[in-house]
Amino acid sequence: MTDTIAPIALITGGSRGIGEGTALALADRGIDVIITWVAAEAAANAVVEAVRARGRRAIALHLDVTDTASFADFVTRTRAALATWGRERIDFLVNNAGTGGGGLVKDTSEAVFDSLVATHLKGPFFLTQQLLPVLNDGGRIVNVSSGLSRYALPGVAVYSAVKGAIDVFSRVLAVELGARGITVNVVAPGGIATDFGGGLMREEAMQRAVSADTPLGRMGVPADVAGAIAMLLGADAAWVTGQRIEVTGGYRL
Repeated sequence: MTDTIAPIALITGGSRGIGEGTALALADRGIDVIITWVAAEAAANAVVEAVRARGRRAIALHLDVTDTASFADFVTRTRAALATWGRERIDFLVNNAGTGGGGLVKDTSEAVFDSLVATHLKGPFFLTQQLLPVLNDGGRIVNVSSGLSRYALPGVAVYSAVKGAIDVFSRVLAVELGARGITVNVVAPGGIATDFGGGLMREEAMQRAVSADTPLGRMGVPADVAGAIAMLLGADAAWVTGQRIEVTGGYRL
């Protein structure tokens, strides 16, 4: 393992899919990572080992982004993890954790509504708030939204709405944090072949349908999104803030 002083990124939901891909992409670029997991501890530990195999440092911490009461303790555990680096702050925050779900507006229950809001809006909002003292000046925040905050499909009204709220939240946060030199941007994936939403995007029929409406002619993979996130965390994107970068292959342009 290299002794080079590296930036440290905290990635929520880093045990699978886009979060896993981002952890590996950042490790390949010389960045150490802290990932979070909520249920898949073994998978998170496997990501940690994969990062370490790339010569970078990594640790996995438990976090339920819907449990705002636990955030103060999470920050304490993050500070303790950073102490093992001999550091006090992270450099990058990637708010990625999320789940699918929803239904037609006429069928959506208040419980489903509240769960999606807690996961995709309330959680990232208050977790970011709690982590701001632990984020270096000149740092970066990337919030993961969705192509669904631009184009409309049936059955995802709440999910689309909360992702649209994240888009707006990110622009406001970019203004508020500008004085600290912190950039805030959004990456909005389209259909990505992961187990998200029960693995719907891995199904052959769904992949054919999405590919047919995508100018680049294929379904996305986690590395596509991870590359965009890594770009926004890189030195060449230091003057980019308050932007929404869609990673959909041009789906439904």
